[in-house]
Amino acid sequence: MSKCCETGPLITSLLDTDLYKITMLQAFYHAPEFRTVEVEWKFACRNRLAIGLADLIPSIHKQLEHLCSLSFTDEELRYLAAFPFFSPDFIEFLRIFRLDERFVHLQNKDGALDLRLKGPLIHVALFEIYLLAIISELHTVISCNGFSEKRGRRKLQEKIDLLRAEDNLDDFVFVDFGTRRRASHEWQKQVLEMLIEQVPQYLAGSSNIYFAKTLGIKPIGTMAHEWFQAWQAVTRLADAQKAALEGWVREFRGRLGIALTDCYSMDSFVRDFSDPYFGKLYDGLRHDSGPPVEWGRKAIAMYLRMGIDPLTKTLVFSDSLDFPKMITLYRTFSKRIRVSFGIGTNLTNDVGNAHLNIVFKMVAAAGRPVAKISDEPGKSMCEDREYLHYLATVYGIDPHRQPEAKK
Repeated sequence: MSKCCETGPLITSLLDTDLYKITMLQAFYHAPEFRTVEVEWKFACRNRLAIGLADLIPSIHKQLEHLCSLSFTDEELRYLAAFPFFSPDFIEFLRIFRLDERFVHLQNKDGALDLRLKGPLIHVALFEIYLLAIISELHTVISCNGFSEKRGRRKLQEKIDLLRAEDNLDDFVFVDFGTRRRASHEWQKQVLEMLIEQVPQYLAGSSNIYFAKTLGIKPIGTMAHEWFQAWQAVTRLADAQKAALEGWVREFRGRLGIALTDCYSMDSFVRDFSDPYFGKLYDGLRHDSGPPVEWGRKAIAMYLRMGIDPLTKTLVFSDSLDFPKMITLYRTFSKRIRVSFGIGTNLTNDVGNAHLNIVFKMVAAAGRPVAKISDEPGKSMCEDREYLHYLATVYGIDPHRQPEAKK
């Protein structure tokens, strides 16, 4: 059995996070709209297991204390500075950056883990992936008493063998998106090492910057829901999605051009994105909720209406994927548009344990509620029912399809 010591540090480098956390942090850092904005984030566990996550609170506090002692090293900053999309002034900001435990509010609320982040946006945003990875690994160690690496390797080998048995996967690629819900840091490393050794032609890279650096693979990532959500608090609500898309272009000038589509539903995204200005500047779209085939067809139809050859664009599927689903989607779309895949939990936490479906989402900014309205209503997250329904109405979504706001 693999059982790491719960008292040892689980995060030992600030690079042990997803690339899009750092790219979004730079965009927030430079945007004058967010210079003084304070935000609140909320932790949620979507699957209800017969395990009290509140039992992990003492261990989370220990991990937080160590996490907040870390800083980016000179070597890590040189690595980041080599990418053309990171600016020199932002690298210097990272040189003095520290996480501050004062912004983390953690308590046992009726046996549940009540975890919130409250503070200035640029000082709070990076906590997300570190905390999710810590909670996921503590769950492995404490709640599940570790896991069998032998069983994990066997299950991973079955995935690799499935790929090898398939014909005509010449341009099939996937990316490791598994940091936030991994069984452990060490297991994510072993998974990537097996993939690099056996199927390097299919592994396009990892969202995890630390493993990209140490294993010599490509770090991959652009934006997440918080980028779109935050704009709700600093611009006219009906313009928030367009403002986020424009703000990203303003920051990265066509680099990192994969746009997330489901903060306000795919239909509203298509309405806001259909200007050829966006169509030409962005390289493609990322799917994170709702029926993937229907979503892909809508994306292709949108590009055709804009007079853009879909084969010049990329669709990135990243919602609850496993290997058979990825192969099916590849077969469905690869002749019509470029496709790639971001796979997380099924890759880095398929070890036989009951894994956690955990998320952190922004719920307030600048003293106002913010929300995402997913293409899958169960993924919507907001603490203000009236605001959630108003947001849905503004974006042409049936407000009655939205779940009750959750406190």
